[in-house]
Amino acid sequence: MDIRALLKYLRSHRAEMAADLRWLVEMESPSTEKAATDRLAAALAERLKSLGARTEIIDGGRFGNHVRAVIGNGPSQVLVLCHMDTVWPLGELARRPVRIEDGKLYGPGAFDMKAGIVDTLWAIRAINEFPVALEGTRVVFLYNSDEEVGSFSSRPHIEEEARRSQGVLVLEPSRPEDGGVKLWRKGVAQFTIRAGGRSSHAGSEPDEGVSAVHELCAQAQRLIALADRSTGTTVNIGVFRGGTRVNVVAAEAEFEVDYRAATDPEMDRVVAFTQALTPIGKGATLTVKGGVNRPPMPILPASQRLHATAERFAAELGFAIPAGGTGAGSDGNLTAHLGVPTLDGIGARGSGSHALHEHVVIDSLPERTALVVGLLTSIK
Repeated sequence: MDIRALLKYLRSHRAEMAADLRWLVEMESPSTEKAATDRLAAALAERLKSLGARTEIIDGGRFGNHVRAVIGNGPSQVLVLCHMDTVWPLGELARRPVRIEDGKLYGPGAFDMKAGIVDTLWAIRAINEFPVALEGTRVVFLYNSDEEVGSFSSRPHIEEEARRSQGVLVLEPSRPEDGGVKLWRKGVAQFTIRAGGRSSHAGSEPDEGVSAVHELCAQAQRLIALADRSTGTTVNIGVFRGGTRVNVVAAEAEFEVDYRAATDPEMDRVVAFTQALTPIGKGATLTVKGGVNRPPMPILPASQRLHATAERFAAELGFAIPAGGTGAGSDGNLTAHLGVPTLDGIGARGSGSHALHEHVVIDSLPERTALVVGLLTSIK
């Protein structure tokens, strides 16, 4: 395959790729809004069908529906993962409409990760029109609607397809600092810790009460101490609720804690400690709910070989694609943890995931699409 000619072909369609990205961004799809994500799933399925992909919609239950599309008929399978959902609420687009400025497309969800969906659409079109021979390979594209909230509905489908596959490409955005891919990611565990106490007047009868807030403040210090800079394990108590009035001893309180760990032993350590929490204050009660929603993504030798292949294609295409990792999780955690070679973060260049300045470098769309096509022809 002449990958430079492929890039030239894709660059000639750069404006259309940007238009497709605008189309996707302007179809808002918050993880928590099933009707909105279902609309996007239906529209994307129709687009994939028009490109000749064998397409089905998978019921997402209380989450948005997912889309599975297949091209090729060979015995060897490659899995390509994208997510359709974003962290942005309905109405964000009205506050922050899509705009193109200095070669960048700005908009909620553009970088994370609707640009990756654009890459898949144009990879299929390029394979059809260029043409590109898949040589005995079947490619399964799986677009889920609940990645940003833990992939609870889509995880069984992702893992089932991964077990059938020789490799997985995750079109999450590239690393903002260098356009690189991710070979490792930290795992994620999240818990809600609830405390119960007994209310009383904070002035006249303070000793009659049992403060749930005080109980959780003490528990929080225990959990914060689990962080370990040497292993990269982090702890964040991001939400804390409790009490009714400043002069009332709080009878109820809760907080939500987020752990990130790079290895299974570290994740096991913080999870076991959290699950074994017992009340500190006399008369207080404690309830712990939650667990691991993404295991750590290990560096696999086969993933490193896949990255080496990507480096060779990228060099031909005129750009570098270094490798690294991140504390943020993705569906790549699920596939790599199964031992399946996984290359994550091969989507567009840009910046601002989950931020107001979120944007995509438009020139990176044809570059990354050409890279995806090259990788699809090389995984056996």
